[in-house]
Amino acid sequence: MMFTETPLVRRKLRQERLAKWIFFGMTASMIIPLVLIVGYLVERAWPSLSLSFLVDVPARGMKEGGVWPALVGTIYLVVLSLAVSAPVGVLAAVYLNEYARDNWFNRIINLAVINLAGVPSIVHALFGLGAFVYAARFGYSIISASLTLAIMTLPVIIASTREALASVPRSFREACWNVGATRWQTIKAVVLPNSISGILTGIILQVSRAAGETAPIMFTGAVFFKAVDKGDLFPYGLREQCMALSMHLYTLSTQVPGVKESVPFATAVVLLGSVLVVNATAIILRGYLRSRKKW
Repeated sequence: MMFTETPLVRRKLRQERLAKWIFFGMTASMIIPLVLIVGYLVERAWPSLSLSFLVDVPARGMKEGGVWPALVGTIYLVVLSLAVSAPVGVLAAVYLNEYARDNWFNRIINLAVINLAGVPSIVHALFGLGAFVYAARFGYSIISASLTLAIMTLPVIIASTREALASVPRSFREACWNVGATRWQTIKAVVLPNSISGILTGIILQVSRAAGETAPIMFTGAVFFKAVDKGDLFPYGLREQCMALSMHLYTLSTQVPGVKESVPFATAVVLLGSVLVVNATAIILRGYLRSRKKW
């Protein structure tokens, strides 16, 4: 006997197709503008994009040359800020999720972490100026700027790490406890390895924010121009100020008259490309770690 579609089945299929196209349209509405923006930036930047633009230093009052000092300074700031915020954020999340009791004090801490994630960057800049530049006497330096970026990215890393830790089934923990493992042994051998991909997701999100922020580094360690040698991989000391791509882009766009039109766009493409390279590397590592999960 042949089964035929009833009006109810046909209506459900129409609704399913409609929902699929609605979701596709929502996805396209996010992807298409992004592709158009990136394409526009590359098209406007193309006359200046070259290998020499990456490795040259600014010349003729920053109207010509490249972005090497700013690129290296950005790498310094991002790497140092993540070197501080990632371990502290992960360890804080481990304590809050695995050790802390559910009481009023810890609930206040959780609320504070969530609220800090939404604080404007200019507020973090003023905090870094007072805490690191003046109080800690680091002065206007890479250390002050990196610590300010670390404070700014810390709440999101804590929140995302807690979510990753909470996604590990409790039965995994109970199985370890039943065979005599301590809480720390369980965390080290079971919980962290199975949540590392989610932890990396939170860190990936903060790479873009740390690289693209201008206000925190402008107040604490970024400088308009600093003379360095072409191709020098270590042009800055930790107690010195540095150039950064976000600050360099702002300077070219607002304070350098007569600059070639394609140069600010090329600087933006370099900033975007450096973030994409770091993110792609972390995503590949995350995919590899996910493939090793047993559940």
